[in-house]
Amino acid sequence: MRHLLLIDPLERLNVKKDSSMMLALALQKRGFETYIFFEKDFAVVNEGTPKLTVHSFKGTLKEDQIYLASFEKTVSKIIELGRNDLIHMRLDPPFDSRYQRILWMLDQLVSQGIRVMNEPRGIMIFNEKLYAYRKEGSIPSYVGSNLELAKQFVAGMKEKPSAIILKPMDLYSGIGVEKLHVNAWEKRFEEKVIELQGPVIVQPFVEAVTKGEIRSLYFKQKEIGTILKTPKDGEFLSNIAQGASFHAEPLSPLARARCEAIVKELAGYGVDWVAFDILSDSISEVNITCPGLLVEVSYAFKKNLADVIIDMLE
Repeated sequence: MRHLLLIDPLERLNVKKDSSMMLALALQKRGFETYIFFEKDFAVVNEGTPKLTVHSFKGTLKEDQIYLASFEKTVSKIIELGRNDLIHMRLDPPFDSRYQRILWMLDQLVSQGIRVMNEPRGIMIFNEKLYAYRKEGSIPSYVGSNLELAKQFVAGMKEKPSAIILKPMDLYSGIGVEKLHVNAWEKRFEEKVIELQGPVIVQPFVEAVTKGEIRSLYFKQKEIGTILKTPKDGEFLSNIAQGASFHAEPLSPLARARCEAIVKELAGYGVDWVAFDILSDSISEVNITCPGLLVEVSYAFKKNLADVIIDMLE
């Protein structure tokens, strides 16, 4: 099997802890023919054999054999795609029109017998946030642009929250997420609708987030690792890049049951790699576009989990 990873430009990625680079190096070490490629290298045709510009690469791991010390592309060439190829879709959101175009193009390759993981149609169908909200036990959520309806939603909450969370539908890594006092969010909501040019997510602030947020990685319906991310004192976002700490953490039976039900459903749409964000057993996000934190979860378990993924692929 030949592995081709569609990734963002190297200058945009954090080499030290990038999940895609970790996977690429692990595949290479295991002896698989592996290349990376970028959006500008990608094209589809409806006649003849599809071709692709790809790049060889080299990199090293730090002494812990988990975090990356270096990664760089080397030689470039054009290849013909075939049924022995597996394309790993590893582009970060935002899920905008540019992202949608890439998915359409990848779907064209799928129609020609080229395998893509996660499958583009599965990514197109399920919004990472809205999909979580439709499940039992999810965080109460309003999604829309209408302030009056948002106010009614907040007023109708069974438990009055101390604060309101506003966030976009299509970003990642906590980008655009804001916490506002329960009596002072309405003006910012209207501003955010204009900034985002569309719907805003409104949720009650979940106090449990100060004690940490779960990130659980699943591959082919199996849990491969789970951590608890704890924000810095005074912060509410459990973003490791912004200083949150983390450690290995078991899933509760309820959270596990909810995750397993979702991965079983997603498997039917060709979505094998899933990363869950969980607060107090409520799944807040189902990451399927470019599931991350593989390096951090590996570090918590003192094991390169990219090898676990490769074993399951084989």
